[in-house]
Amino acid sequence: MKKYALGLDLIDDPQLIQEYVDLHKNVWPEIKASISDSGILNMEIYRFENRLFMIMEVNELFSFEKKANMDASNPKVQEWEKLMWKYQSAIPGAKEGEKWVLMDKIFEL
Repeated sequence: MKKYALGLDLIDDPQLIQEYVDLHKNVWPEIKASISDSGILNMEIYRFENRLFMIMEVNELFSFEKKANMDASNPKVQEWEKLMWKYQSAIPGAKEGEKWVLMDKIFEL
């Protein structure tokens, strides 16, 4: 099993942040299915203020390219992503239009 860590910011507005948190308490079933179907075995998102940190554990069939292609052809995922962009803000250093940014592991015990 492989593990990835990603970062993203939210728009720094308490009301929008709360809406985002509330939406993630009831993620649409189609979104959960798309996550599992792509080979993601476990996904966790943590928040501090407006900074998000995601940990994904994936199986050997997962690739970011495969996930992107699956998402691009799934209207419900596209609807969710459009909704999420209302709350999200690219993390400093992200490329134009880039959301979640892959983080480099610098320590492990």
